[in-house]
Amino acid sequence: MTNALLEDLSWRGLIYQQTDADGLKDLLNNEKISLYCGVDPTADSMHIGHIVPLLTLRRFQLHGHRPILLVGGATGMVGDPSGRSEERVLQTTEQIDKNVQGIKAQMERIFDFNTENGAKMVNNHDWIGPMSVIEFLRDFGKLININYMLGKDSIASRLDSGLSFTEFAYTLIQGIDFNHLFNTYNCKVQVGGSDQWGNITTGLEVIRKTHEEETKAFGITIPLVTKADGTKFGKSASGAVWLDAKKTSPYEFYQFWINTADADVIKYMKIFTFLDRSEIEALAVTVENEPHLRKAQTTLAEEMTRLIHGQEALEQAIRISRALFSGNLKELTVDEMKDAFKDVPSVEMSKDEKSIVDFIVEASVSPSKRQAREDVANGAISINGEKVTDIAYVVGKADRLEDEFMIVRRGKKNYKMIKFV
Repeated sequence: MTNALLEDLSWRGLIYQQTDADGLKDLLNNEKISLYCGVDPTADSMHIGHIVPLLTLRRFQLHGHRPILLVGGATGMVGDPSGRSEERVLQTTEQIDKNVQGIKAQMERIFDFNTENGAKMVNNHDWIGPMSVIEFLRDFGKLININYMLGKDSIASRLDSGLSFTEFAYTLIQGIDFNHLFNTYNCKVQVGGSDQWGNITTGLEVIRKTHEEETKAFGITIPLVTKADGTKFGKSASGAVWLDAKKTSPYEFYQFWINTADADVIKYMKIFTFLDRSEIEALAVTVENEPHLRKAQTTLAEEMTRLIHGQEALEQAIRISRALFSGNLKELTVDEMKDAFKDVPSVEMSKDEKSIVDFIVEASVSPSKRQAREDVANGAISINGEKVTDIAYVVGKADRLEDEFMIVRRGKKNYKMIKFV
């Protein structure tokens, strides 16, 4: 018997490893389950690389299963050695708590909490925090052999460069999490990134040693998302692409997805969106036959921005994009201009009044006064979306937005932000 959900996950390229593929298929064919994924609060926001396992959990929810979302208030204080070459800098309890709240708010945008199979959010500090050292060592430390832990890639890879007992113990603490959720919520499956395989299997080992032999639990990992050219996914020119609108604005978020290469866009649609197979395959045809229209990229950007930031933020991102494409900046609010141009070249200038010719030369918009006069006379210069064609024009207070900045454009695409000091 096949399972539609597993077939869909396989088609989307979302299954990397399974501990027992046939057993999981039988389980999903016979019952609705609870399953979980964990996120450690190492920052007050997730970035797009974090959400692939979470979106996979959401797919399970859409098929009637119940997602349990674990925020690692305890494990976040310890540090996961997976994928790291050095010890993580420990955070204060206050910072961890702040990070937990930020991550919870983002999870609430992805999952449904109010249905019969509504998502459940838990914090592992609730059961790890009260545990004494003696309880930890007696009840769980005795279960796992040191040689077993040394066989984990996340641990073995750090032995030469150095690994504290704190991070060495991380995999066992995560194993305690799986065991707790199994006992408390009958949670039978853990989903994680490919770097979490060792931690997931430790959890299964803890469950195996604390339950009857016929007890079954399962693990699935998701492959690492990469670009077709081999470069790292999830980075923009200004750094990581965060889910927090204050760290990565909805416009920047939208632009990240719309700039996806043709070679990657269908792969990303499968991984990140909830569009069905027929819709994605139809868009794949447009990538082949009409790549200049960028229909797939536009759909990907719209789906992702709406999911993470909502319809209103999506409409604002589209409005900014259209205004920049047309050059009609008058359509934008001052805040939207700040957002749109924060990464363009900028220069600081005094607030003294200057002729337009002197002003654009000093701002390095035009290379010389002769060229500046030609640019103005030919209509190539705009200030805040308004063309300036009079070479006698004087740039002053009225041209400054919030008395702080100004956007100058030369030609169609050359923008510069002037910041006034």
